[in-house]
Amino acid sequence: METIQVVIDTNLLQASDRAARKAKLNRSEFVRLALREHLQRLETLESEERDRRGYEKQPEPVGEFTWETEAAWPRE
Repeated sequence: METIQVVIDTNLLQASDRAARKAKLNRSEFVRLALREHLQRLETLESEERDRRGYEKQPEPVGEFTWETEAAWPRE
């Protein structure tokens, strides 16, 4: 692991320390977890954007995903 130095606003530091205590994590663990989650969220957004662009380039044929009838639970 590497040690880094980060400049952070006092209010954000206090809020993150409170959240870390509530989660029973130390500050470093909390920051690592938050950073991992944010990077995963960015990866998901990028994947969704690639999918969106792909569907714009080649949309599904009209009527391919329509329901002919409503789905219903069978009656006993």
